[in-house]
Amino acid sequence: MDVRRAAERYRGQDPPTGVESWHALSFGPYYDPDNLRFGAVLACNEERLAPGAGFDEHPHSHTEIVTWVVAGELTHQDSAGNRTTVRPGDVQRLSAGAGVRHVERNDGPEPLVFVQMWLAPVRPGGDPAYEIVRGIADSTPYAVPEAAALLHVRRLVPGERTAVPGAAHLYAHVVRGEVRLGPAELGPGDAVRITGGEETDAVALTEAELLLWEMARADTA
Repeated sequence: MDVRRAAERYRGQDPPTGVESWHALSFGPYYDPDNLRFGAVLACNEERLAPGAGFDEHPHSHTEIVTWVVAGELTHQDSAGNRTTVRPGDVQRLSAGAGVRHVERNDGPEPLVFVQMWLAPVRPGGDPAYEIVRGIADSTPYAVPEAAALLHVRRLVPGERTAVPGAAHLYAHVVRGEVRLGPAELGPGDAVRITGGEETDAVALTEAELLLWEMARADTA
């Protein structure tokens, strides 16, 4: 069990642009040879966009991009013709395939906060694809078969206990609140990386929201 604190994240974009980015793994100009990926997870970025701010059109390829909105509304538009507004409780996935371009903006009146996770596909290439699931339930894992991964969403009340599945690689990210996962007490932005396939559990110390990535592949580290 490897605990990574929010304060250890690398800071990306500057506040004067209206965008603040916090990276859990090597990303862009931040390079740490010992922190390139975990299992299929290539990136776990916390993004904060002021009203009117965003990321202009940019390319992606060979990546599964999953987005979870914490607060506000995210406007997504891509070169495959998809245009949607993503709200808290929705799961958005963009399969970049051999190549796609997209724009991400905060077109709403309130600050936007979202967590974006990039996963490596089992087989690179292919056609781009897009999906959005509105109001995903805690009891329904979201499957990303292209990356041999499952996303579990856990919304907990104080004192509530939830099982953390055993997997070759398990990545846990605290969206909000405080939880105890195994022996570790975690706060917003903290993450835990677990290997070895052993099941554990998490207990909410406050009202909390937790994202759990269960990854079957054991061939990456």
